[in-house]
Amino acid sequence: MRVIFAGTPEFAAKALVAVADSHHTVQAVLTQPDRPAGRGMKLLPSAVKKFALSRGFPVLQPATLKDDSVQQTLREFDADVLVVAAYGLLLPQAVLDIPRFGAINIHASLLPRWRGAAPIQRAILAGDRETGICIMRMDAGLDTGPLLKAERLAIADTDTAGSLLDRLSSMGARMIVAALDATELVGQNSIPQSSNGVTYAKKLEKAEAQISWEKSSDEIWRQIRAFDPAPGASTTFRGESLKLFRAERVPGAGGASGAVIAADSDGIVIACGAGSVRISELQRAGGRRLPVVEFLRGIQIAEGDTFGS
Repeated sequence: MRVIFAGTPEFAAKALVAVADSHHTVQAVLTQPDRPAGRGMKLLPSAVKKFALSRGFPVLQPATLKDDSVQQTLREFDADVLVVAAYGLLLPQAVLDIPRFGAINIHASLLPRWRGAAPIQRAILAGDRETGICIMRMDAGLDTGPLLKAERLAIADTDTAGSLLDRLSSMGARMIVAALDATELVGQNSIPQSSNGVTYAKKLEKAEAQISWEKSSDEIWRQIRAFDPAPGASTTFRGESLKLFRAERVPGAGGASGAVIAADSDGIVIACGAGSVRISELQRAGGRRLPVVEFLRGIQIAEGDTFGS
């Protein structure tokens, strides 16, 4: 297969590596324009762009795919299929129609649950027990196309958005090569998505990372896992902003919302609206993530102190 690949973050880069290392041919790579990042806010390339350049693939970074000249450039690559993974730009029907066999997408959920931008984080926040990867034919809707392949993956209590992303990206990379190899890609052997159980994984908002200690320990535990590694679930302590990581629920412990029940080398136990959580990694503003033992060397926290103030 002659492939145009469209993607941006590390999730997509793993899939691009797999396609590039297969017997299929990458004709060109589409990725988002370089974005400012870091303290210096320097323009940085995406993970997909970095790999594409290392292999010498043509890289296109249009701000929109609605431009006629961009669409003409894509036609000139004479691709059989467009593979899309977390690209981040709207693909108009005119672009989907350019490759001989259309476009297929790697989506990190069990469609039709969690269509949209943040399926991994939304699955954790909702307390889902499983997720997966779907390979689907793309149409003009938001993740509404018929399915070619799907595989399930259990969500462990210890999973964070980061760990789940790692496992799902490896799964997606394997599955997209299998889909490109399979005869159903060029035939009609796809399954329409169910109209039941449709949910949307809207883009994460910064305000969602702020912890409200009046919520239950289940909700806060899921929130901390869903925002790990980025942007990090946040709270305050003595007016200072902190990010919390590696949470677990503590049975039987309770107290006023946000109150510290215990603080030692095993973690900081904080009371929630119902139940409590133990935090074993924290990060101060401008600092790095620290295990609780190191963190407590730099800031005194004791039973009776309060988070969220």
